[in-house]
Amino acid sequence: MKRSSKSVARRINRASERYYSGHSSANKVTIAGSNVNASSKTYQPPQSTKAERRAAIDFLAQKGTKIVDLRFCDLHGSWQHIQIPVSQFGESAFENGFGFDGSSIRGWQPINASDMLILPIAQTFQVDPFARHPTATFLCAVVDPDHKIPYSRDPRFVALKSMEHLKDTGIASIVNIGAEVEFFIFDNMSYRVDAHSGSYSLDSNESHWNSHKPHSGHYKIRAKEGYFPVKPWDQLQDIRSEIVHNLEGQGLEVEASHHEVAAPGQCEIDFKFADLVTTGDNVQTFKYIARNTVANEGKTVTFMPKPIASDNGSGMHTHVSLHRADGSNMFTGESYAGLSEMGLYFVGGLMAHAKSLCAFTNPTINSYKRLVPGFEAPINFAYSGRNRSAAIRIPISHPKARRLEFRTPDPSCNPYLNFSAVLMAGLDGIEKKLHPGNPLDVDIYSLSAKELENIPKAPGSLEEALDALEQDNAYLTKGNVFTNDIIETWIERKRDEIDVWRKQPTPWEFKKYYDC
Repeated sequence: MKRSSKSVARRINRASERYYSGHSSANKVTIAGSNVNASSKTYQPPQSTKAERRAAIDFLAQKGTKIVDLRFCDLHGSWQHIQIPVSQFGESAFENGFGFDGSSIRGWQPINASDMLILPIAQTFQVDPFARHPTATFLCAVVDPDHKIPYSRDPRFVALKSMEHLKDTGIASIVNIGAEVEFFIFDNMSYRVDAHSGSYSLDSNESHWNSHKPHSGHYKIRAKEGYFPVKPWDQLQDIRSEIVHNLEGQGLEVEASHHEVAAPGQCEIDFKFADLVTTGDNVQTFKYIARNTVANEGKTVTFMPKPIASDNGSGMHTHVSLHRADGSNMFTGESYAGLSEMGLYFVGGLMAHAKSLCAFTNPTINSYKRLVPGFEAPINFAYSGRNRSAAIRIPISHPKARRLEFRTPDPSCNPYLNFSAVLMAGLDGIEKKLHPGNPLDVDIYSLSAKELENIPKAPGSLEEALDALEQDNAYLTKGNVFTNDIIETWIERKRDEIDVWRKQPTPWEFKKYYDC
C-alpha cells in the first residue's frame, strides 16, 4: 500500500504524541519510533563494566588522543558522527552520553520530539588512521534521553535484538556471519541530475575502453575478464594492499584480496566471520577504511550494486551458521552437502521469504539492475552445493565450518538490517520445518525459460520487494526484533525514493525516444 509523505508525517506525529501522553504506563513504555513491551521483553543499552570503561579511558591517554569521534548508524546504513574534545570525555560519558538532533537524521524523529542521546560503547574503541589530529573512535548506542531506552530505529539495536531472539528460541546460542564485500574503484566519477539535465560519467584506467588513449598502458582488462589477472592488468593491487593494511590496523582479520570479474576496477577483500553484530560493525568499518584509503590516492570507491551497464555488478554474499554455546556447528549433519536437517530448514526459510527479504538485502533501485540474467547475478532462488548459479549454496568446508552462503544481498544494504532479516527468515524456516525441496545441481543460467518456470525468482524491482514485505513480515516481528514501526518507516522512505526516480527522465530515454 502506497503512502503519501503527508500520511507519513501524520503517523510520526501520532507516535510522538503517544510518547508525551503515554510514557507513564506501567506495562508499556512508548516513544516515537519505539514500542518496548516491558511485560514480555525489556532491553537496555549495551552495558560495559567499570574495568572496560577504565581501559577505554587509559587507551585515550596512551594514544595521546585529542579528539573523540562518536559514531552511530542511521536507518539507511550510513555512519553519522560527532567529535568531542578529549578534555570533555571522561568515564561518565559512557553513562550520560551526548545529545543530538534526531530530526536531522534520515527516517528518525519528528522535530517536536527531536532530542536523542548517544551512549559510547566502551569496548569498541579504535584509532582513526585518517584524522589530522590524534582521534579515537567509539561506536554508540542510540537511546531516548528521558528513559535511556534503546531506540527501535537504531539498526545496531535491531541486530542485537535478533541475537537475543535467537537465544530466546532455544534453537541456538550463537549466529556467525561472514560477508564478502565487492566494490568498484574508479579513477574519476561525476554525475548531474536536475530539472533540465541528467548525466553521469565513470572512468577506470585499467578498463578496455581506455585502450586507445596514449600513455595509458598497453594492458587493459576486457569486459567480464577481471577475475583475476596479475599486474600489469591489475592496476589496483597496491591500493587494495593499503586497504588491507588499514583494516588490520582496525582489528579486522583479512583473509584475501583480489580483483573481481568486472573490468573497470571491481575488487573484493574478504575478512573473517564473527557474530552477527560484530560483522555488521566490521562492514561499516570496511566501507569507511576503503573510501578513505582510496580517496587519499585520488580515486573513488562505490558500493553501488550496478554502476556499469555492460559488466558484472557488486554483491555482498552473506555466509551464516548457527552454533551451540560450546561452539559446535548446528548446520553440520548427514543431509545434502553435509548439512543438518536444521540447516535445510534454514534454507527453506530463506526461500519462503525470499521476495520480502530482498527489501532489506537489496534495498535500492539500483540493486535490481544487478539482479538480471547474464551477469552471474543470483536471481534464481534454488540451493545447491558447489553451484554458484544458485542463490543459496553450501560451500565445501570442514564440518566445523559448515555454513550457508546467501548470494543475493548487495553492499548497498544496511548490514545490521540485512543480517538480522536473514537470521529471522532462517529461524522461521527452522521453527516451521520448511523443507526447501530438492537441490538444483545444474548450471541454472543455461536452463531454458520452460525449465525455469517453477524456480522462484528474485523480485524484478524494489517496488516488487516492498510489496512483498508489506504482505510478508510476521517472521521479522517475532520477539519484537523488527518493530512494525521500523518496517512501515522503511517501506515509506523507500517508496519515496521510487516516486522521485519515477518522475526523472534519464539519458537513455532521450536516446530512445527524443525523435519519436
